[in-house]
Amino acid sequence: MSDRGAPGARTTFDLAVIGAGSAGFSAAITAAEAGARVALIGSGTIGGTCVNVGCVPSKALIRAVEPIHQARAAARFDGIEAEARVTGWRAAVAQKQALVDELRAAKYVGLLPSYDRISYLPGAARFEANGRLVVGGDAVAAGRIVVATGSRPALPGIPGIETVPVLDSTSALDLETVPPSLLVIGAGYVGAELAQVFARAGARVTLVSRRGLLPEAEPEISHALTGYLGDEGIASVSGIAYERIERTAAGAALRVRAGGETRALEASAVLVATGRRPNTEALGLRHAGIETDARGSILVDDAMRTTRAGVYAAGDVTGRDQFVYMAAYGARIAATNALNGDSLRYDATGMPAVVFTDPNLATVGYTEAAAKAAGIATKTSVLALEHVPRALAARDTRGLIKLVADAGTRKLIGAHILAPEGADSIQTAALAIRAGMTHDELGATIFPYLTTVEGLKLAAQTFDRDVGKLSCCAG
Repeated sequence: MSDRGAPGARTTFDLAVIGAGSAGFSAAITAAEAGARVALIGSGTIGGTCVNVGCVPSKALIRAVEPIHQARAAARFDGIEAEARVTGWRAAVAQKQALVDELRAAKYVGLLPSYDRISYLPGAARFEANGRLVVGGDAVAAGRIVVATGSRPALPGIPGIETVPVLDSTSALDLETVPPSLLVIGAGYVGAELAQVFARAGARVTLVSRRGLLPEAEPEISHALTGYLGDEGIASVSGIAYERIERTAAGAALRVRAGGETRALEASAVLVATGRRPNTEALGLRHAGIETDARGSILVDDAMRTTRAGVYAAGDVTGRDQFVYMAAYGARIAATNALNGDSLRYDATGMPAVVFTDPNLATVGYTEAAAKAAGIATKTSVLALEHVPRALAARDTRGLIKLVADAGTRKLIGAHILAPEGADSIQTAALAIRAGMTHDELGATIFPYLTTVEGLKLAAQTFDRDVGKLSCCAG
């Protein structure tokens, strides 16, 4: 890891990037490739959330338990029996960590020597009086600054939560044994994914939330996925208010209230998955006149500018679109604008998102409710997977596809896929939205037969016809 260009060796940089995660590296590389001298300032483990404690480790364990489910479901094919089980969870976690270490070395630490214009400065950065940037007591002079310090798991305001040894998404992924029972508080994408991982690994899981599973998703999808998780033994408790949580001899008990009655939900372990908090408290933002919202997220405009001239921000620290690819996208815009006059704008139109449950939930664009809230008159189609030949051949019809179109222009403005292989199909819908395609044009497009993505064509045709009356490939 390079320390060349430490404050004492080089006092002036074209750009200082605070944070050495996905957004920070994206900003630093973008600027270096444009010829700028860059100070990349990192505190803690290099690489940030995604590679260390987020995307990579969680998806590795999601894949690790897939064969267990596939073996249990093998009997859907006549004459087929299979068996799979966890024989050493510690070994699975160690393999996951080896992958994390490998990718961190290859995609972060190992990249630094390739960029002579990037100087890595280890230490915590903060703004002092008049906005001066300091790292470890030394001032760092830079013409422009990008803040990309990311976020961390947030604890909910449940009385007693500080007295219980709860897990978060980071510590849960490092457990070397599977708890006998697990209470997952929060049913967003992190809660849903990890609930299924531990249920498949052998834990008795209860998923508890105020508003139900994936409350921002299409209601048809949330309802269906709740049922599929229930089929795997995951209990769902929603529509409740949290009263308190307390430590017990066996683990913990969460007391919740619903319909005027209080009940206790007990488990040997508790996983909190109720959102994330931006890493801004220690930055001294007020000294620089950099404003935040009530949660501490840095306020930025569509050019990624903060409220202080010359200072930009990107990634989770802004609170918007908390996906690693959007962090990298925003950071490229921030770095380019910082150096070249604010010519680019952040545009999340056509941004795909995936929840890696099984079946996957993949979405892009408006939900029906969001479109109506925006004043757009809509028309929708809903196609059950029992109409998709790929699902029939796989004897796995769990899921549905919902499309949202502008009622006036017939243009596709939203697509939502719940399917075992839905993640690999959503980009087609994203491109259709970006291209301004109507649902008629999507329905007339040639798709390969016996693929999951063909479901988009069938769902588009469902706006105006009954695809159940079509022969194979007749559309």
